[in-house]
Amino acid sequence: MELVYTPQQEAFRKEVRAWLEANVPAEPLSSFDTADGFEAHRGWEKKLHAGGWAMVPWPVEYGGRGADLLEWLIFEEEYYRAGAPGRVNQNGIFLLGPTIMEVGTPGQKARYLPKMASSEEVWAQGWSEPNAGSDMANIQATAFRDGDHYVLNGQKTWASRGAYAHWLFGMFRSDPDSSRHHGLTFLLAPLDAPGITVRPIQKLNGKAAFAEIFFDDARVPVENRLGEEGEGWKVAMATAGFERGLMLRSPARFQSTAHKLVALYRETAAREPALDPGLRERVATCWVEAEAYALNTYQTVSRLLAGGRIGAEASLNKIFWSELDVAMHEIALELLGPRGELLASAPALGAGGVGGAGDWLDGYLFALSGPIYAGTNEIQRNIIAERILGLPRK
Repeated sequence: MELVYTPQQEAFRKEVRAWLEANVPAEPLSSFDTADGFEAHRGWEKKLHAGGWAMVPWPVEYGGRGADLLEWLIFEEEYYRAGAPGRVNQNGIFLLGPTIMEVGTPGQKARYLPKMASSEEVWAQGWSEPNAGSDMANIQATAFRDGDHYVLNGQKTWASRGAYAHWLFGMFRSDPDSSRHHGLTFLLAPLDAPGITVRPIQKLNGKAAFAEIFFDDARVPVENRLGEEGEGWKVAMATAGFERGLMLRSPARFQSTAHKLVALYRETAAREPALDPGLRERVATCWVEAEAYALNTYQTVSRLLAGGRIGAEASLNKIFWSELDVAMHEIALELLGPRGELLASAPALGAGGVGGAGDWLDGYLFALSGPIYAGTNEIQRNIIAERILGLPRK
């Protein structure tokens, strides 16, 4: 594949680059897994929104820019090149937002999307339960109809952004006689509603990245249902497709890491002539794979623009990017040696501006979760075997 950008796309890139160079904070923001960092990132999101860059492929009336997905890829490339802050509302803008765009009512689009784009409302993802992690079809939390409301009971856990978010989206069992993926309903719940209790969960670095959320006769209006009652699995699979296959992890994220890894290798090799020559090949392989993932994503976007859809091949993407992310960070820690144990507060590494050693450690700890979230890679391999390769169930 040879990528050739149109004059309009090149002009778009220049516009994005100029805005980011003028507006990206000079110093990194505190982690959005802390209360102060969460609010600082919301402030950045509001600035993005004011500039028209919050979610470039969304229609203007919903807080977007009306760009196409190819321009979104260009935006992402420039966003990571500029070292801009992480997106605190990624569950909303990258997962739920496209799902609402696809299956939501006009009223739901008008109600939720603009406040999502500006991060006035930040969303938590409520998939997992104590007995329903990667096996989402085993959901036990209930939502029984009572007039014009659903009454929610049960528990969600590992809710991403749940510690500080304002809303949660998730599936609930609305048919007590149903099992597996039948009888599930997709609902949107405000986390400050009576009967909802949020308990933060700390991740390895001690920050509250997740939460367990308890529902005790909590009531949400029927109008908060996304899709039809009992059709929650279908809606959730659309969301999972965005999560695994395109929006949540743009190729620019991994290209950026690959470029930093190459810079780290060059700096280390210049300082240590006896460096294991096998590391050079592994670094080069990571760079090639990051570029290959980018080309594959451009191919996917071209198919979508031609009227296609994201299917089971999203599972291939998810395995590829999650395992690539782990590999790049493992190599970086090998290159760093004992310095790889430094925390993110450590001074910058070398005169080349490669980045603090602790950034690699922090990135490694997060990368380890990649093969787990968005459906474990073991589950993704089952999907590939059954739906792409056509292999029989055991």
